[in-house]
Amino acid sequence: MTGRGLCCAGSAAGGVPTTCWVYILASRYRGTLYIGVTADIARRSWQHREGIGSGFTKRYEVHRLVYAEEYPTIAEAIAREKALKKWRRDWKIELVEKANPDWDDLFDRLNG
Repeated sequence: MTGRGLCCAGSAAGGVPTTCWVYILASRYRGTLYIGVTADIARRSWQHREGIGSGFTKRYEVHRLVYAEEYPTIAEAIAREKALKKWRRDWKIELVEKANPDWDDLFDRLNG
């Protein structure tokens, strides 16, 4: 995508603007972490679980959605993703644990 202020996927059916998501996946409780950005968190989580689209998550079995933040524009989501990727590991773990202390897989909540 190009340009500032664009929603991640433009507009959904009916012209309703979509939102963007920054998410963290984990292999297990306090395991290997992966940070990504997407317009469709449910679909992207499913893709990771199926081993589609990211060699890293497939190789290291990083499939558990443990954290997600919603943003109105792609620019904001990408900025947050880049910032989180620069964080120390213990800061990322603290962020996850504030919102999801048991490191539950949030995938079923999205698709339930």
